[in-house]
Amino acid sequence: MTAASAAQAAPADRDAQVTQGSSARAVPAHAVTGYWQNFDNGATVQKLGDVSDAYDIIAVAFADATGTPGEVGFTLDPALGYASVDDFKADIKAKQAAGKSVIISVGGEKGAVSVADDTSAKNFADSVGKLMAEYGFDGVDIDLENGLDSTYMTKALKSLHAAHDGLVLTMAPQTIDMQSPQNEYFKTALAVRDFLTVVNMQYYNSGSMNGCDGKVYAQGTVDFLTSLACIQLENGLDPSQVGIGVPASSRAAGSGYVAPSVVNDALDCLTKGTGCGSFRPPKAYPGLRGAMTWSTNWDAANGDAFANEVGGHVHGLP
Repeated sequence: MTAASAAQAAPADRDAQVTQGSSARAVPAHAVTGYWQNFDNGATVQKLGDVSDAYDIIAVAFADATGTPGEVGFTLDPALGYASVDDFKADIKAKQAAGKSVIISVGGEKGAVSVADDTSAKNFADSVGKLMAEYGFDGVDIDLENGLDSTYMTKALKSLHAAHDGLVLTMAPQTIDMQSPQNEYFKTALAVRDFLTVVNMQYYNSGSMNGCDGKVYAQGTVDFLTSLACIQLENGLDPSQVGIGVPASSRAAGSGYVAPSVVNDALDCLTKGTGCGSFRPPKAYPGLRGAMTWSTNWDAANGDAFANEVGGHVHGLP
C-alpha cells in the first residue's frame, strides 16, 4: 500500500463477530475491503460518505507516527473538504449504521511506526484504542511496510483486543512477508488468528514469487493470485482470514494491476475450483473472505470498476 502511488482454524463464530461502533453488526462472510485516502495524490478526492456501498470494510489511510515510540495519531486532511472533524465522525457513524466497518490503517509506504519493545507495544495499543474511542473506529489495519517485530506487535494487538472484544483486525502484508510461516508478518497473523478478521496481502509492487507448489509465478496473472493465496491457506490461516489485495487501476500502483475479471477468476478458482490458470489449488476454500483494493479513491477515478465488478462477485460467492 503506498501513499505516493496510491498492502489453524478461526473460532466457529468468526462470521458472527460483533464489531465496535454505533450498532452491533457482523463482518460479512465474504467481504470487500477498500482503503480510503486521507490525502490527495491525484485520485478522486472523496468524503467517506462517497465511498461505494460495495465496500464492507473501509480502512482509513493512514494513522500518523508521533514522536513517541509506537504511538500513533490521526489528523484529517483539510484537502478532503470536511467542514469539521465532527462531520467526518458523522460519516463514520453513517457507514456503520449501513452495516459497514470503518477502521484505522497504520503504516503505508511512508509509515514509520516501530513496535519493538514492551513500552512501544503498550503505546501502540493505547493510542489505537484512543483513536477508536475518539472517532468510533471499529478496529485497526496493520500495513507496516518497513519491518515488523512479531513478538511485540502480537503483544500490542492482544492488548488492544482485550480492551475491544469486537475488534476488526486486518493486515496488508507485502508478498515477501507471507512466503513462509517463519516470516515476522506471517508469524504475527498466526499468533492472533483467534481474533484476526482478514489478511489482504498486496499482490502488487512485487515481482515474481514462489507459489505454494514451489514454482515461480509472475504478478499480474491469475496464477500469481491463487498460488500465493494457497501459501496462507495451507499454512495455518482459516479461509475466512484470507483476501486478495489488488490495485483499483493501473495508476494505483507501480505494477501488478489486473482486470476485475482476473480477480473474479482467482476468487472462483480458490472457492470453487473453476476459472483457474495453470496452477490449481489442492482443494477448494469456499469460506475465502474476499478481496481488497487500493484504493476507493482510485476506484472512483476508474468508474468504480472494482466495487461494481469484484464487489458484486464477492458478495455472490456461496
